[in-house]
Amino acid sequence: MNENSTMTLTPTGFLDIGTASLEYKWLAPASADAPTIVMLHEGLGSVGLWGDFPENLQQATGAGIFVYSRAGYGQSSPVTLPRPLDYMQREALDVLPKILDAIGFKRGLLLGHSDGASIATIYAGAHQDHRLQGLVLMAPHFIVEDISVASIAAIKTTFETTDLKAKLARWHKDVDNAFHGWNGAWLDPKFRDWDISEYLAYVRVPIMVLQGAADQYGTLRQVEIAREECYCPVDLKIISDAGHSPHREAPGATLDAIEQFASAALRDDQGLQVRAA
Repeated sequence: MNENSTMTLTPTGFLDIGTASLEYKWLAPASADAPTIVMLHEGLGSVGLWGDFPENLQQATGAGIFVYSRAGYGQSSPVTLPRPLDYMQREALDVLPKILDAIGFKRGLLLGHSDGASIATIYAGAHQDHRLQGLVLMAPHFIVEDISVASIAAIKTTFETTDLKAKLARWHKDVDNAFHGWNGAWLDPKFRDWDISEYLAYVRVPIMVLQGAADQYGTLRQVEIAREECYCPVDLKIISDAGHSPHREAPGATLDAIEQFASAALRDDQGLQVRAA
């Protein structure tokens, strides 16, 4: 497919973006006029690893839900290793704009988790995209913290010494490419200088930050940075009894928070039908 054209989305398939073939899932809205929520997965995520959360989100909001696996993840094309240390900037500045155009994105939200939240932030700060009406950032990273590096070093040992590799292989066609592409970049000493906080000052849409109270990959310093740098509204929701993945560890509370934010951010959109209270 021509990446500059708008495609007709089937429920599942692949997008050809540049030289990459990216798997996706599309949950169509009940109304053709409804907005779209584009979901950006974590550093070890994929379409499949979202579980049933996209379906639950579609039911709760009535929005169309577009989920895709970035190159190197899921069933998408592998990437050349090592990944460049600015891989999230490249995803946000080079790849995501082509995806949004290819799927005919007209209006809606970006919902990102961990690496995906960082990518969503960079995109919103770098592109004054009138189609974008809000950001949902779950466990975002704007800077590298000691806790992040320590946890990522620990999971490398777990990957090498336990059945974690076999478990992740259920969700990734090339599990080594997925794991080492992410883990290798974060553990590179030069990555300690990675800092995307400058993009926050240029975001012009409301932001919701969802943070698990026991997040093992980041602290509330990430939220403080958002509040310090942003001129747009920043809504914080701390999810108790959750760590780095609140949508898996506390799905009910996470879904309710996103539903409320989506209802407010998209309140002028007649195509949005939120779940009855």
